[in-house]
Amino acid sequence: MLDLISVGDQIAERRKTLKLTQTELSRRAGVSRATLDALENARAGEMGFSRLNKLLTAVGLELSLQTERRHRPTLDELMAERRVPVRIAWKPACSK
Repeated sequence: MLDLISVGDQIAERRKTLKLTQTELSRRAGVSRATLDALENARAGEMGFSRLNKLLTAVGLELSLQTERRHRPTLDELMAERRVPVRIAWKPACSK
C-alpha cells in the first residue's frame, strides 16, 4: 500500500525533474515551503487531501484508484508487470 513517505518521494523526484525549487513549487501549489519540505523529507505525520492534491497537480501528477487484487501475485506475475502492485497507482496527469 502506498504511504505518505512514498508520495513525498514521488513529488520530490518530479519537482527535481521539472527543475523547480521547493519555494517555486510551494508557491505554485499554494502551500507553505515548510509543508513541502516536511513531506519530501518524511517528516509530515499526516496531510490533508486538499494540500496533497494541490502539490500533485502542480507537478503534473494525479492519484488513481484500482480494485484490490483478491490474491497475492506470484513473482512471475510481478516480473511480467515489471511493477509492484499498489492500491493507488501514480500516472502523469493528462495535459489539457
